[in-house]
Amino acid sequence: MKLLTIFTPTYNRKHTIGRTYDSLLRQTSKDFNWLIIDDGSIDGTKEWVESLGHGVWMDGPVYDWMGRKKTSDSNHVHFVVEVPTSDGNSLHIDYIYKPNGGLYTGYNVAYDFIQTELCACIDSDDFAPDDAVEKICRLWKEKGSDKYCGVIGLDFYLDGSPIGGYLPQRMTECYRSDLFIKNIHQGDSKEVMRTELMRSVAPQIGFEGEKNFNPAYMLAQVWDKLPLLIINENLCFVDYQLGADSMSQGIFKQYLNSPRSYAKMRIMHLKLQRYNYSLKFKEAAHYISSCIISKDKNWLRNSPMKLTTILAIPLGLLFYAIIKIKNR
Repeated sequence: MKLLTIFTPTYNRKHTIGRTYDSLLRQTSKDFNWLIIDDGSIDGTKEWVESLGHGVWMDGPVYDWMGRKKTSDSNHVHFVVEVPTSDGNSLHIDYIYKPNGGLYTGYNVAYDFIQTELCACIDSDDFAPDDAVEKICRLWKEKGSDKYCGVIGLDFYLDGSPIGGYLPQRMTECYRSDLFIKNIHQGDSKEVMRTELMRSVAPQIGFEGEKNFNPAYMLAQVWDKLPLLIINENLCFVDYQLGADSMSQGIFKQYLNSPRSYAKMRIMHLKLQRYNYSLKFKEAAHYISSCIISKDKNWLRNSPMKLTTILAIPLGLLFYAIIKIKNR
């Protein structure tokens, strides 16, 4: 069995996923599989994957819009493609189609389906440097153990610079949350996780109609318990999309459109052991603003830090006002 699965949730990204595919074909190590979770694309993504080689249609798990297993679905599609590579090996591709539900629902499918020890997400508008898999597998085979939840490396801009800079050279391991709590690194990063740990916190149960529930909800629960081994090098080139095609822009609109999801995220953050009090106070304020938007009358009862939540009401009201102003 391969050591790593790279998974790619995608929705109408036929125009960018080809670059992801090309980068995986060029990997200097073939110790990985590629899983594509198509979140209801209507732009010909399935036909593009089929064009890569002879696909073998598979029986297997069927997933609903939230990425949970179900018994049957006439629209279920799962096929496997083996693409020969120039070194005589092949790239194994699993393609799974599911109804549209949002990014986190693709993660739910991935954590249920993947059988390799490690897994990592590379988005359908991003791509990997040629030696990314080789670096990951080498470090994990040398130092990986149950002491760690996985590996963390750097995301790079397309111009070849690290997003947020490099980590301190002396660091060989870290808790993911410490990077921003202690202001060590504020940029995006690429996490490679132990699949069994991610499966233990999945699936992420969201709310119908709210598609902006960040899959970091699952990741943070694992990051809170165990450190990551560090690869202080590029593991992924990130191409931030603009406008309507962007998942990183429009955060204030997401706060307004998915308030119950954000409230659930804040509740989880308030329970984390590694978050300090000042950060939890800010999370409580965000929780207040989300509850105002969702008109949740049980906001205080549901809070795991009731006194802190009460104290955070003025700041929460300010956050709510800012969200409303930004969405005018």
